[in-house]
Amino acid sequence: MSENTQYAAGNLGEDLIVQWSKPEEERAGTPLLVMFHGYGSNEADLIGLAPHLPEEFTIASLRAPMREGMGYKWFSLVHTPDYSFDQVKNSVNLALKWLDEVKANHSKIVLFGFSMGMAMATSLLRHRPDEYEAVIGCSGFAIDAHGDDFFNDAAVAERKPPMFWGRDQQDPVITQDKVEYTNEWSRAHVDLTKINYSNMMHSISAQEIAHINEYLRVKVLSA
Repeated sequence: MSENTQYAAGNLGEDLIVQWSKPEEERAGTPLLVMFHGYGSNEADLIGLAPHLPEEFTIASLRAPMREGMGYKWFSLVHTPDYSFDQVKNSVNLALKWLDEVKANHSKIVLFGFSMGMAMATSLLRHRPDEYEAVIGCSGFAIDAHGDDFFNDAAVAERKPPMFWGRDQQDPVITQDKVEYTNEWSRAHVDLTKINYSNMMHSISAQEIAHINEYLRVKVLSA
């Protein structure tokens, strides 16, 4: 782990652990990139990408609140009996409680999610559409909430915020129904940049990170 990714995590009510890319004294006024890891992982996973993303950003990688094996999850898998949309709401509200405490310290906020973490990133956007500069989604999906008013999709569609979505069409993890819903939702609600990668499966490739780096520079830092 490089030096700029090992600043100790802080916690919020012992429910949310956050790992930072910069020490506290270097964060003021910087754009904030908030990372949401995938199912069964933890906050140390995505923070390792920090050296490959624009150095202007302060990166905060969040740990999901629910235990899953050796790692954590934001909610139960959608097609299991344990899943409920209330779990999604609870995790979103927990992340927002933390964000409300830190956002005044930053110039812009971008949401970054891998796999289930993309469902979190898009859910935060859909709950508070005016607060985020862009969303980065990697090998993930958006939640079909069946019209629940927790999501303000009409406001998202009116604003059309930029969203990057990268995936491999041969991804063996994200089911086709989720891909189809995410395609339909994103094309109707956001300014979508969608890139299909080969030989990446369910992961993030070096090529995709290079594209995300460029995307953040053009869509966020130069905006």
